[in-house]
Amino acid sequence: MRSGTADLTTRARIRDAAIVVFGEQGFGTGVRAVATAAGVSPGLVNHHFGSKDGLREVCDAYVLDVIRTDKAKFLTSPSAAGMIAQLAEIDHYAPMVAYIIRSFQAGGALALSLFEHLTDNAALYLEEGVAAGTLRPSRDPAARARYAALQGLGGMLLFFQLKSDKEGAIDYTHALREYSDATTFPALELYTYGMLTDSTLFEALVDQRSNENQEDA
Repeated sequence: MRSGTADLTTRARIRDAAIVVFGEQGFGTGVRAVATAAGVSPGLVNHHFGSKDGLREVCDAYVLDVIRTDKAKFLTSPSAAGMIAQLAEIDHYAPMVAYIIRSFQAGGALALSLFEHLTDNAALYLEEGVAAGTLRPSRDPAARARYAALQGLGGMLLFFQLKSDKEGAIDYTHALREYSDATTFPALELYTYGMLTDSTLFEALVDQRSNENQEDA
């Protein structure tokens, strides 16, 4: 984990252990397993977080903050050296990626909430990139952010599902490295140069939506 240092507070140590445990074993795992991994008693986990759902909410918030901060930092001041450094350190993100995957596999209200927060995060760091002049503005920033979240998470979920064995076990560190190797080049090419040679299709859709809005007015 990124915050895995010897001077972590007990609360942070439990949080980091929970991210790893939930990512490896899924959300059916109880508080006792998290406590064992953190080297504390189950009672102390409940003391700090109130319940398993309370612990999960704190883990969600931490994962979201790491993603938003790192994405914003890269998009507002991208550099070749920074990109290479992030790719070299991608293994550090494996526990958080595993945690996100497990959350969506579990489904339910907390998974939906996590997705909505990830979408909100995408809107924020894309907006920061536009403000910094490193990203082109969008005619519909909210729709672009939601698409980016759906596209990125959907592709990752499918890739990891295909890499898991019939019991659902997977080496997330190795799979994340494979995913990065398989997607970074084509994604960067697509985002940098685009794919279509003209704007005919896009402008046709813009006109259609404009006509529909006028009819509804």
